[in-house]
Order: sequence, then C-alpha cells, then structure tokens
Amino acid sequence: MSEPLLSLSAVHTSYGNIEALHGIDLVVYPGEIVCLIGANGAGKTTTLMSISGCVKTRSGTIRFDGKDITQMPSDRIVRLGLAQSPEGRKIFPRLTVLENLEMGAFIRDDKAGIAADIERVIALFPILGERRHQAGGTLSGGEQQMLAVGRAMMSRPKLLLLDEPSLGLAPLIVLKIFEVIKTLNAEGTTILLVEQNARMALRHSHRGYVLETGAITMADKADVLLADPRVQAAYLGEGDH
Repeated sequence: MSEPLLSLSAVHTSYGNIEALHGIDLVVYPGEIVCLIGANGAGKTTTLMSISGCVKTRSGTIRFDGKDITQMPSDRIVRLGLAQSPEGRKIFPRLTVLENLEMGAFIRDDKAGIAADIERVIALFPILGERRHQAGGTLSGGEQQMLAVGRAMMSRPKLLLLDEPSLGLAPLIVLKIFEVIKTLNAEGTTILLVEQNARMALRHSHRGYVLETGAITMADKADVLLADPRVQAAYLGEGDH
C-alpha cells in the first residue's frame, strides 16, 4: 500500500486542563474517503481542528503528505494542500457568493485557474451560480453548506476535511452534498469526513473510525462497520436512515 497522505500518531489535545483527545491514531491514504463517527462531544471536531492547526496538540505527531505539520501554523498547512469546511458552515455572511469562493483561493494567484474553479464549483452546485451576487448570509442553510464546501475546494486541496456537512439540512440537500463528495473523490480529492449521520457517512466511505470520549474504539472498512451490531446499536438508530 502507498504511504498515508495523513497520519496521526498518539495525538493528545487539551482545552486548558481538559483533555479532549486521548492518544488518537488515524491514517488516511491517497484517494480514500474516510469517515469519523461518534456521539456529540466525542472529539470529532477537535480531531479535525488539530489536523488543520486551528487547535494546538499537546503531544503526538501529525504528518501530512510526508511532512510533520504538528505545530505548523494553519495558513502554512493550507498551502501544503489541506483545506477544511468547518462545522456550522462559517461562511462570510456579508460577502457575495463569488467573493466567498474567491476567499477560498487566497493562497493562489492564477486568475484563469481560479475563474475555472469557480465555474467548476457552480457546475457542481448550480444554485450558487444563480445566487452568485447575493450576500452569503441571505442564502438558505443548504445553500450556505454548498458554499462552504465550494469555498474549501477553491484551494485545490489534496485532502479535504469536512465537518458535519449534512447537519441540519433537508434530506434532498444531504443527498446532493454526498453526491458531490463522491464526485470530488472520483476526481482525485482525498476526504476525511466527520458526520453525525453515521449511516450516510459509512455508505459513502471506504473506511471508518469510531470515536468515543476522545479515543478511537473501532476502525475498519466502512461496510464492516455498517454491519457491526455495536455500531448499529449506538449510531444507526431508526431516526438515522
């Protein structure tokens, strides 16, 4: 097997005196969709924030594309080819859709390439084309989520971190978001996905990890986890179809 694109080894992350991650080990290989599932407060977002450099780890090692990024500033990590679409969307509400997408390309200066990538995002999410001159804050929740994913795509990442892309969205919008995730992956983007909707996440991933109170408790191929009675009992309840 090829070298991992991303690897976390014995990563501990704390908020003050509270340890949120207790020695996480995780790998993502080029071309994969890997999901991280778990209950609220399990440490899923903290894991992504630790990877992207938004939260500093206390100990352990994070390597991306052959480089140690453990204590690297976030902007340098983005330049290496890692982008995150954060939980809660966090678009720029006063900027237009186009301006939000342009902000996603802040590390680039290839105007023709940026323009082509904006059209690519709009081809994936046509509604953003219709709304291109509207302020981001006037969009619906689903449209804002599309914009957040599109903005993260604009840096042309090798690895895309997606934090709860389906949270609070109507079922049809969720299907659209996951359709785009599959398309991006087929076009060569590796994806690490944090998702409350465990069933949807596992159906669209190659492998998965289960995180419980800051520790990985299970790791396997996605279809194996999907069929596991423990995963079904804890995360695949009747309300999660």
